[in-house]
Amino acid sequence: MEFGLFIQGYLPGPKAHDPQAEHEAFMKEIELVKLADKNNWKYVWLTEHHALPEYSHLSCNEAFAGYLGAVTERIHVGSGIFNLSPRVNHPVKSAEKVAMLDHLLEGRFEFGTGRGAGSHEVATFNIHDTSSTRSEWDEVVWEIPRMWEQKDYTFQGQHFQMDKPHNILPKPYTGKGHPPIWVACGSPATYQKAGEHGIGALGFTFSSVYDMAPQIAAYKEGIANCHNPVGQYINDNIMITSAVRCTEDGQRAREQIARHGSGYLVTLVSLYHDTFPRSEDAIIWPNPPYPLDLATVDTLIDNGLLLAGTPDEVCEQLQPFAESGIDQLVFGVPNDITYDECMEMIELFGQHVIPEFDKSPDFRTDNFRAQAQPKFPVWEHDVPDLQSIWTE
Repeated sequence: MEFGLFIQGYLPGPKAHDPQAEHEAFMKEIELVKLADKNNWKYVWLTEHHALPEYSHLSCNEAFAGYLGAVTERIHVGSGIFNLSPRVNHPVKSAEKVAMLDHLLEGRFEFGTGRGAGSHEVATFNIHDTSSTRSEWDEVVWEIPRMWEQKDYTFQGQHFQMDKPHNILPKPYTGKGHPPIWVACGSPATYQKAGEHGIGALGFTFSSVYDMAPQIAAYKEGIANCHNPVGQYINDNIMITSAVRCTEDGQRAREQIARHGSGYLVTLVSLYHDTFPRSEDAIIWPNPPYPLDLATVDTLIDNGLLLAGTPDEVCEQLQPFAESGIDQLVFGVPNDITYDECMEMIELFGQHVIPEFDKSPDFRTDNFRAQAQPKFPVWEHDVPDLQSIWTE
């Protein structure tokens, strides 16, 4: 099982409206990723969210990813997500920026896709029926790999068209294949669809690990039935998000969770992610979250909803995750603890927990990418004899 961080520019409360606080939050998150890069973490995922105050101020994640490529050496940087709706990002632009990031990170970019967080976000782009983005994703996700391979790309689709042949540039990094492709998932049906498409599943969830069995089973069934992957290879990967507090003193880790505000993020998720499944008793902002005491924290740990304690305790709590079939476990960067506490968690978990579960220096996605095989002819239309032009 591999591990990663999830960065979203979470800025709760009055700081959300303070430009200086917003800037400092971005700069601190960059430092956290740099530390993770040196402490065995393999992935960092960056949101693309629009007009979601407090919850996520990271909208231009391609710029953030490119910067991280210059200040890190090993960690893979993923889009969590790039929105594939042509009304948000034109497919050609998506193909271009993924290929460019593949170059800038020299093969360390992960291409996560999706349709947007919910109705409020997509309305930013004058989209008022969230279900309409489903057919857009279905069309676009198949076309981007073809843009990367062909030099005279044309397309006549329902949601976008390209009449005249164009060579979409740049092509992906000169290493083998193209960046691994992923999609954000919620319901078992979406997990199965991801598997059938041969792409990774990004499980952005607040569910217990024990409740994820149907989604994991659906994905593995889909992968087993994948005979025509979207890309040049199958990216057999399930990523799941959770929460962790890891300190030398297990009591202190639990007290960090019990602090006021730890559940505030969940109220914002319930507010903005209205297209994702949520429990009937979900608390929606501005209603305050339930206060947590230490006994409740232990109950949440026992139920597989989060991890907290010393490195040894966290290793024990991770066993159900490792046995579940999850390939990658990712943790949101907690904003309810201090910056120094967050740095401590990243270093401690990276040095003492990750090596117990991820013993390979290789990246799972790199191994899949090494199996890439072209799917399309380089030229789809008749072309002049270019060789004769250069030899005359």
